Amino acid sequence: MLDPAQIEETYREFMAHLSDRSHDGITPIDLKFLHESGLLQTLQNETGDTDDLTQYFHVIESMEKVTLFNEQFIVWIIPRMNNDQPVTYVMIALNNPEKPNLEIVFTTQGVYNTPKHVLQVLQHFLVDMLETEETLTSIKKNQ
Repeated sequence: MLDPAQIEETYREFMAHLSDRSHDGITPIDLKFLHESGLLQTLQNETGDTDDLTQYFHVIESMEKVTLFNEQFIVWIIPRMNNDQPVTYVMIALNNPEKPNLEIVFTTQGVYNTPKHVLQVLQHFLVDMLETEETLTSIKKNQ
């Protein structure tokens, strides 16, 4: 597992080259995305299932960001201001033994920029990444 200094170095590297590292670009979380991903109904529910956490993370807080990490993932949650409007950037990397690999970057703003919504969208992406990794592992085993 990476230590906090290595995680910070990785973050700085990703931020310095975000357009190169984020192969799918930055995904804005909007009504269209929520509808297509099936998250719209989940976000409208008032009660969330706190037992639905996919992963347990170590947490590092700073003035700039919150960093979550475990054996599989590193997640950076970065609050920013954009034209006097709060925006949250979330970067998700696979915590590979050789070097972390940035997989997903998304932003939330407006009515979707609440901790509850950010965490539910993060949960969606983590589950998707776990399913993808499981599929890739299965394919490799069958070859």
